[in-house]
Amino acid sequence: MAAGQTEVSLYTQPWLRPFHIYGGLACNSLMSDSWSDRTPLHEAAYQGRLLHLRTLITQGFHVDTLTMDSVSPLHEACLGGHYACAKFLLENGAKVELVSTDGATPLFNSCSSGSAACVRLILQHSASTHSPVPLASPIHEAAKKGHRECLELLLAYGAHIDMELPGVGTPLYSACKARAAACVQVLLHSGADVQRGCGQDSPLHAAVRSGGANIVDLLKEVCCGHSCPCVGVPQTLEGLTAPPTVSAPACTGPCSLTQICRFSIRRSLGWIRLHRASSLLLPHSIKDFLLYQ
Repeated sequence: MAAGQTEVSLYTQPWLRPFHIYGGLACNSLMSDSWSDRTPLHEAAYQGRLLHLRTLITQGFHVDTLTMDSVSPLHEACLGGHYACAKFLLENGAKVELVSTDGATPLFNSCSSGSAACVRLILQHSASTHSPVPLASPIHEAAKKGHRECLELLLAYGAHIDMELPGVGTPLYSACKARAAACVQVLLHSGADVQRGCGQDSPLHAAVRSGGANIVDLLKEVCCGHSCPCVGVPQTLEGLTAPPTVSAPACTGPCSLTQICRFSIRRSLGWIRLHRASSLLLPHSIKDFLLYQ
């Protein structure tokens, strides 16, 4: 009779079955897909139920229990934007560099959810700002989702501002394409190369196509100091007709001496140091000038 009750319990509560090793880490024995093999630990992390999470860990659940798609509870906590749960998992030994089958890391999921607290927490635990899978790049995800604070944190921790991915482009290109004006502003002021987009397609092309008039204006301001692709193209952008709601970009005439000075100083600093310009021992007016503020 007792054996029969145990069998029923394992059937109705599959998470009580023994765990196996998958990729060197504990994994649920249910292996059909990423949803059916989710454990209560994954669910508690995603929903932000810290007390339940503590109880499950105390009962013996492995902190890095993986689904068949290599999704960990930390992935779920970050995707849900639950700082307290992510912090608890990390304090109990969760690994920050785990990569799911689709290439997502906890840092990528934090950027996707827009949780700056989770992004800061993961970065403080020495997570790499660069994903091993191009399509799951944290900086591109933050840029296209319009998560400005997450983007600023990534740049402060050394994320490559001009990293160009095949078919995706640079973070600036992604932000222009998604009409994420706040992120475009952050990237431009942090020294992003306005001429690098996606292959031959520039950020300006993406901004015009998406209909972001305010973004086109931001790009024009910076474009003025470079060999801008829109010079001499009053109605179209290198063969691309501008949407009716957007005035066709045109950079005509020489730059002012003020602009030339700003470009020279910014180029000398370079993008790696430019985002730290606000901490320089300079008058506020000069720092605001360098950062377009």
